[in-house]
Amino acid sequence: MRDIRHGSLIASLCAALLAIPLSPQPTRAQGAQPFYKDKQVQVVVGTNAGVGYDLYARLLIAHLGRHIPGEPSFVVRNMIGAGGLRAAEYVARIAPQDGLSIGSIGRGLPFESMLGQNEINIDPAKFAWLGSMNREIAVAFSWHTSKVKTFADLQKTELLTPGTGAGADSEIMPLAFNSLAGARFMLIKGYKGTSEAALAVERGELDGIAYWSLGSLATLHQHWIDKKLINILFHTGVGPQAALPGAPSIRDLTHDGVDREALDFILAREALGRPFFTAPATPTDRVSILRKGFADAMRDPDLIKDAALRKLEISLVTGGEVEELLTRASRAEPATIARVMRALGR
Repeated sequence: MRDIRHGSLIASLCAALLAIPLSPQPTRAQGAQPFYKDKQVQVVVGTNAGVGYDLYARLLIAHLGRHIPGEPSFVVRNMIGAGGLRAAEYVARIAPQDGLSIGSIGRGLPFESMLGQNEINIDPAKFAWLGSMNREIAVAFSWHTSKVKTFADLQKTELLTPGTGAGADSEIMPLAFNSLAGARFMLIKGYKGTSEAALAVERGELDGIAYWSLGSLATLHQHWIDKKLINILFHTGVGPQAALPGAPSIRDLTHDGVDREALDFILAREALGRPFFTAPATPTDRVSILRKGFADAMRDPDLIKDAALRKLEISLVTGGEVEELLTRASRAEPATIARVMRALGR
């Protein structure tokens, strides 16, 4: 009887020992916590607050956290300067390469290195692209008091338009339109952003703007359109645009074959719309997490509803699609690149 009780006691002790967690287990549980739990991610925007890129970034951070394991918090940091180059350099080189910094820069900057312009010695084509929030088209317009009312007028009369920084669309596009389509934009440099430029147009310091996102224009200055305070000279889309009845496409106003290819190369940036990226050295698993979260957020009905309330157009371009677009652009024919360079006065 004692042997049976002794055996039962041993069995009970063994069972109790097996039930005790092994000491490494808490460490494994802690290691299983999502990286982004209790973290804050900064979104560095290369424009002033309140303009298009900033508005999209703030819409994104209102919803992105729910789609990242660990649900981190987000904060926008506006870092203006050099047409977005300062923000690009900060995220790519200065901020820790840990996936806690996301950049939002002008859609034209990734193409600059293909044209021999790389002031910060960083190739944006190598950024870890998360994707873009929409595909953009832009418009050129004159203020209602300007003598320039149509594109035909623009081919005869100069129109003062703002420049907001080297490498910015506001400075690249007027040169391209002048060279490739015979426009006569006169670039006035030194404006800090489109908000300041818009005030200058209203004050009569400028005659109009050569390149401004249609989405941003409609969001920030719909009354300009409704009250016919501006003349739409052309848009950059492919074919007629229902929102701009009667307005021509600049693509149809460029007739030479090589010139058209050069213009297509320059306008390829519009497919990027509102792009977001993180640093090239970010761990690949965190890039994957951010990419998936970004794509999921763009499909989130709450974000889509919120965007509609803010009058922001949403059209997901995935990180892979951004990379593919930049790769394709990098393979443009030498004659096309040479024509682009001449058009931009380089």
